[in-house]
Amino acid sequence: MRIFLTAFLAIIIISSMASSSWADLKEALEAYYNNRYGVALQEFQPLAEEGVAEAQFYLGVMYAKGRGVPQNYTEAVRWYRLAAEHGFVKAMSNLGSMYSKGNGLPKDYALAVRWYQDAADQDLPEAQYNLGVMYKEGKGVPRDLVKAYMWFNLSAGQGYEDANRARVLVARMMTPEEIAQGQRLAREWRDKKEGCSQATAPCP
Repeated sequence: MRIFLTAFLAIIIISSMASSSWADLKEALEAYYNNRYGVALQEFQPLAEEGVAEAQFYLGVMYAKGRGVPQNYTEAVRWYRLAAEHGFVKAMSNLGSMYSKGNGLPKDYALAVRWYQDAADQDLPEAQYNLGVMYKEGKGVPRDLVKAYMWFNLSAGQGYEDANRARVLVARMMTPEEIAQGQRLAREWRDKKEGCSQATAPCP
């Protein structure tokens, strides 16, 4: 009986801590989007140190853009990496951009592609666009206009305007057969993604 009581109390404590963290995160987000960066920093910092991925991501954004703190790309990379390793998709994409631009760490297109790919695979439109750019320019991967078109197509399908423009431009460099192949690859990717979301077992 005592074991069950202890377990029950532990669940209550954990639930209470989670509720408190969520309330703090909500307050931090409201402060951030109202340009009260000092308040946002005070709220994000302890949450980030506790391992809350979304707080880590926003702390990375603040350091990358110099909002409420002096701009510091090295710190931005540190927080993006922590959030990305916790599975926060936007942090993966932003970390890819840091590698692509060489902000806060040595420029490395292969690692940029790796992080863009991880985020693109989770259907983040800006990551899909950035991955398309890497294929179009042959940075970190062999130049492949078909794959570039595929990723631009997927991103544009979610309303990402930069991808829509990029898709039009890259199409001008492709044959009709290549465009059709890129469209087919995009459809197959989307079909597989939708099939995974409906599957009862995890997709490989």
